[in-house]
Amino acid sequence: MQYTHLGRSGLKVSRLCLGTMNFGPQTEEADAHSIMDSAHEAGINFFDTANVYGGVDHRGWTEEIIGRWFAKGGERREHTVLATKLYGTMTDRPNESKLSALNIRRALDASLKRLQTDYIDVYQFHHIDRDTPWDEIWQAIEVAVQQGKILYSGSSNFAGWHIAQAQEAARRRNYTGLVSEQSIYNLFRRELELEVIPAAQQYGLGLIPWSPLQGGLLGGVLKKEREGVRRTEGRAAETLKKHQDQIRQYEDFADELGHEPGDVALAWLLHQPAVTAPIVGPRTQEQLDAAIRALDVSLDEDALKRLDDIFPGHRTAPEDYAW
Repeated sequence: MQYTHLGRSGLKVSRLCLGTMNFGPQTEEADAHSIMDSAHEAGINFFDTANVYGGVDHRGWTEEIIGRWFAKGGERREHTVLATKLYGTMTDRPNESKLSALNIRRALDASLKRLQTDYIDVYQFHHIDRDTPWDEIWQAIEVAVQQGKILYSGSSNFAGWHIAQAQEAARRRNYTGLVSEQSIYNLFRRELELEVIPAAQQYGLGLIPWSPLQGGLLGGVLKKEREGVRRTEGRAAETLKKHQDQIRQYEDFADELGHEPGDVALAWLLHQPAVTAPIVGPRTQEQLDAAIRALDVSLDEDALKRLDDIFPGHRTAPEDYAW
């Protein structure tokens, strides 16, 4: 396994991050525990979750599953860099969502209880809160750090100017601020290259991309449909129909390289300088094994250029759209 620092911090994390959103609703607890054990065996030490994961009727379920896995002992917690998130609505009570100081305190304590741990390594804001001032947010986070309940802070789904706003507010308080940003980024969705990635690089944030395979569209979807392994439906089917020629070119190129399409998509992210660790969210052991395989895929400059030709990216704003 390869390791790198999370942004400008001294924290070392694996180049793949285990996403746990499927644990509970899609993956039974015993299988989830087995997947987490296998991730550790492969050297993956970076796990991501959120307080709302588990489904509408059982928010917190995923954290509970992870907590019971930690409770098995065997230094599972000690070998894990644990990241969770808050923002989403947990109940119908008015102060149990977003980033008020009150919700930060309550949500953090609730996550610690579900996860059966006394601290969170990376506590992430799941979305920007436009109604709460940054001084209030950072004051609450500073208290949690002083209490030993969290070590680092991260953002998720922030715009570039949100990152700048957060970091400048933290700077005024002589506080570290954010060390990571988690957002959608893949060959298909490259909008982050306009402003989010430049902001993350400027302020020293590690990028943690979610949906690296764009909901399976970069995982060999056409090949799987031909083989009868998968049937694409709903919005994904509409997107596939619209971009079928593009995806076919991509899958053909993956064949030329001698790799599975999903491996190439993950490898491309690992070759991007801002990326710390793509989040892989396996439902099964086989999907985890496939993700780990991507670490051995090397893409040269010609291959990277070919992928840019198939899936054009963005230059930094404003040069991308202005002189």
